[in-house]
Amino acid sequence: MNFDELREYCLSKKHTTEDYPFDENTLCFRVAGKIFAITSFGFPLSVNLKCDPELAADLRERYEDVLPGYHMNKKHWNTVMLQGKLSLNEITKMIDHSYDLILKNLTGKQKSRLG
Repeated sequence: MNFDELREYCLSKKHTTEDYPFDENTLCFRVAGKIFAITSFGFPLSVNLKCDPELAADLRERYEDVLPGYHMNKKHWNTVMLQGKLSLNEITKMIDHSYDLILKNLTGKQKSRLG
């Protein structure tokens, strides 16, 4: 998965916005203001994704391209290397999981604002 494919996939998720809150190289994807993916223009290309703690540990054990979240809470975030051995299907499943975790934890008021 390259940068453009990552960006396009994340933005295809309902109610997703993007911004650069930290610097001009660090792109965040959010739903209801909550970050579900963070990437940058660096090489090798990677993305930080929110993850259930048990699944996060399991993914790190199974895949060498899944690491503890860089500059994030390592219990809840993974850094996923996008140009390694992971299949496109595995990467999109991890993005979907991150997005779904954020949606699941929104308050009723936040969910109603999304429609």
